[in-house]
Amino acid sequence: MIVVITNPASGRGHGARALPGVRAAFGAVGVHDVRVTPNEGREQRAVRDALDDGATTIAIVGGDGTWGRCAAALVESGADAKMAFLSGGTGNDFAKNLGAPARDYEAMARLVTGPHRELRVDLGCIAHEGGRDLFLNVAGFGFDVAVLERILRGGRLSGPAVYVAAAARELFAYHGFNLRRDGAAARRAMMVVISNGLNFGGAFRIAPAARVDDGLLDFIEIGDVRGLARLPLLARALRGAHLTHPRVTADRAAHADLRFDAPPAYDIDGEMRRATSTDVRVSSLRGALRVVAGPPDA
Repeated sequence: MIVVITNPASGRGHGARALPGVRAAFGAVGVHDVRVTPNEGREQRAVRDALDDGATTIAIVGGDGTWGRCAAALVESGADAKMAFLSGGTGNDFAKNLGAPARDYEAMARLVTGPHRELRVDLGCIAHEGGRDLFLNVAGFGFDVAVLERILRGGRLSGPAVYVAAAARELFAYHGFNLRRDGAAARRAMMVVISNGLNFGGAFRIAPAARVDDGLLDFIEIGDVRGLARLPLLARALRGAHLTHPRVTADRAAHADLRFDAPPAYDIDGEMRRATSTDVRVSSLRGALRVVAGPPDA
C-alpha cells in the first residue's frame, strides 16, 4: 500500500502549489491516497496514521524539515516501511544524495510504483538529558542556529537564496561559542555542522565526501573566524572548498560527545531545538531507514 503525504506549508507555500501535480502524477499510476497535513509539524502524526492503515511505502512531498520529521517518525515507530522523497521545500538537500528524480513528480510516481533501487540510509541522533532528536540530513550548532533564527523571522526570498541571504546578514553579528569535544580542551568555534549528507542550506556543499549509508557522520568545525574573514569562507563553502581553510577541521565518526558552556540550541534539518543539558552526544543510526533511491540500474 502506497500513501503520499504532502506538507502544503513547505517551501513557503511550494508544497501547496505542488499538490495538483502530485495528485495527477500519482493518480495516473493508480495511487489515490494523497494526504495533506493540516499544518507544519503534523507530518509525524500523518506517518503514524499511514502505518496504522497498512502503508508499506510512504512518499513525502516537502523539504528537508518535512522529510526529516517523517523519517524520524518512521524510524521511531519501528515499522519496516519504505520512504520516498519528492521535492516541495526550500533546500531539498537530502534528495541530492540519492539517484531519484525528486523534482519530477511523474517520474517519481512511476518509480515508487514500479521497479526501483532501494537503499538503507543512516539517520543522525542528538541525545541529551531531556531526550533525543533524529535528523536525516544535517544538524548544526552556533552560526547555523543564528542563521535559522533569522530565516524563521521570515522574508520575501524563497528557495536556496533564503539561507544564503540569512547567512550573509549574520556574518558580522554572530560571536561564536566555546566547545569541548570528546574530553578535549575548550576552544572557540563559529559553527559545528554534523552532516549525514553532502549539502545543506540549499547551496552549500558542506561535506563533499559524505555518504548517507556508511554508518558515519561528517563533523565540520569552523573555528574562531571573525569579521571580513568570514565572507570568503562562506563563498568557499558554496563550492565545497572550505575544508582546506586553516580554521576548518573535518573528520568522520560514528559518534562524538560535545560539551557547551550552556545548554545549546541546535538545528536539525532546518528545525530549531534546544538541549536541556550542556553535554550532548551525537551519533549515527546506521541503516535505520529504507528509501527509494533511484531507478534499478542507477
